[in-house]
Amino acid sequence: MKVTRPMLALSGAALMLALAGCGSGSGSDKETKAVPSAATGSLEHLAAEVKCTPNMQTDADEIRQAICKVPDGKFILATFATDRGQREWINGAKDYGGHYLVGRKWVAVGETSTVVALRKTLGGDIEEGADHTAHEGSHEPSEGATHSGH
Repeated sequence: MKVTRPMLALSGAALMLALAGCGSGSGSDKETKAVPSAATGSLEHLAAEVKCTPNMQTDADEIRQAICKVPDGKFILATFATDRGQREWINGAKDYGGHYLVGRKWVAVGETSTVVALRKTLGGDIEEGADHTAHEGSHEPSEGATHSGH
């Protein structure tokens, strides 16, 4: 089966929602004192660096994606065939909120505390997804809405 970009974005979004829900919180990456240069390698290599056994969700030419659990929390780890594919995936996934640790052709997605802890080992840059906290507490659908929200 050929995996298309819309299918990848949908699977990434579904995993994001399962891990982090709607809220993105208000994390800060200023807690890191000495961030190592961003790690490189296969999904299995990156997972081994943080001592997790990846639970593979997607294994395609364009993207490999797994769920990992470490003492600091659960996160999605994804590796990409191209820089462009990675950026397109991140840009699409950010609409769903979340916290992203971004390295060269890989990304880890999880709660702020998990991403900050992973950064101490994997390096990378922290990026934030859309903030959906304005929607919390408001479960009333807007007029004409067909989707009830989060």
